[in-house]
Amino acid sequence: MGNEPEEAPVTASMASGDPLRIRDLLTPERVRTDLAATSKKSLLDQLAAQLRSDHPELDEREVFQTLLRRENLGSTAIGHGVALPHGRMAGLDRPLGAFARLAQATDFDAIDDQPVTLVFALLVPDEENEQHLQVLARLARMFDDQSFRERLLEAPDDELYDLLVAKDEEMAGP
Repeated sequence: MGNEPEEAPVTASMASGDPLRIRDLLTPERVRTDLAATSKKSLLDQLAAQLRSDHPELDEREVFQTLLRRENLGSTAIGHGVALPHGRMAGLDRPLGAFARLAQATDFDAIDDQPVTLVFALLVPDEENEQHLQVLARLARMFDDQSFRERLLEAPDDELYDLLVAKDEEMAGP
């Protein structure tokens, strides 16, 4: 086991058709706190690199264009300093997520005019529309929780992945 990034394992929820969990989408390596974005495009570009980081088969420019195309339809910032940039991408074999906590808030044309500091990017295979919408709805519910957002903003960097997974599991119930 070298320094290669950990791949999110294929879990029972992925194989059975159950709703995807955060642990299915995200690896600790795709949770970042060192992004320095000065604009929405700059942030999307860095998120594209983050999504590609452990998937070298992806074309980083295509990932960026996928996120930007969706963003051009309307902002994916959902308010309270949170954005959920996302898109469907041909040739992707499974959904991928990336999370970033920004040191400097970035304007993202949010509905509440607040710049974003918490960003969860999502790519799904082109044919996975229903799954895509379910994941986005669950993420929106997660980030609607003010105390959860505060914990994410205050937590040490190395605890962010575990916080995201734990909140998702808590919402999933027994």
